Amino acid sequence: MGSRPVRRQERLALAAAAATGVQVGAAMVATRFVVQDIGPASLAFLRYAIAVLCLVPPLLMSARVRFAIRDLMVVLGLGIVQFGILIALLNLGLRFISSTRAALLFATFPLMTMIIAAFLGREDLSRAKVAGVVLTIVGVGMALGERLIVQSAIEEWIGALLVLAAALCGAICSVLYRPYLARYPTLPVGAWAMLASVMFLAAPAGVEGLFTEEPRLGPSGWIAVLFIGLSSGIGYVLWLWALKNTTPTRVTVFLSLSPITAALLGIWFLGEPLTAGVLLGLAGVAAGLWLATRNPRALG
Repeated sequence: MGSRPVRRQERLALAAAAATGVQVGAAMVATRFVVQDIGPASLAFLRYAIAVLCLVPPLLMSARVRFAIRDLMVVLGLGIVQFGILIALLNLGLRFISSTRAALLFATFPLMTMIIAAFLGREDLSRAKVAGVVLTIVGVGMALGERLIVQSAIEEWIGALLVLAAALCGAICSVLYRPYLARYPTLPVGAWAMLASVMFLAAPAGVEGLFTEEPRLGPSGWIAVLFIGLSSGIGYVLWLWALKNTTPTRVTVFLSLSPITAALLGIWFLGEPLTAGVLLGLAGVAAGLWLATRNPRALG
């Protein structure tokens, strides 16, 4: 009887992780919809300014936490990289490649995390994980290969490298965050990190004219920006709650839902093509993530 509430809690945590995976893909499509009409730093600033407001109520309900000054400085620095530089790179990359391909590349985030954690001696890199890494890279190659040989190859390469750089920023931060998440509650850490990114992004957003010129966004564009910000804040809370109630690997595997979501929504709203290469890439990334993060005991 005692195990039933635990299992139910874990199922809810996995559902929250799945919702976050869908949110990441949907936010990429919404970003692709408006990224040509607003600067990448300005969009990132608005995204996390709105997201921070979403975190205020649960943060006020949590116990007051005192940070050591050195720890707080590190958390602020990681927040600038994770929520500031990462999103700015991602937004810029979405100017050159479709949201589907961007989501496919960004879905390598958990695998990069595993490799970095293993390199630093914080996680074992098993044969299954290595096979998953290879399979995911093959999937990404199939998704991008058909476009990298056409005339716009340079733009495709620029976009792909920018998105991969964004994923690498997130992977590095995920590993470096762990000591501080073990020392402090996750919600205050996330709120301080996100607030630091908003302060950091204010300067480049100002250079882009966000505070002096009205962005060229119509009503649908502002709705998209509001959706990106609100979904990012809510998705981050769900992500933290999932991490609290199940293992990190079981949570991160659901990022494989983001390229699937981006592909379907990109076709529906943006008219992006669903080619054979993209389909094979989706299959490769999903299979690679499953293989790299599966629980051997569950299969044995």
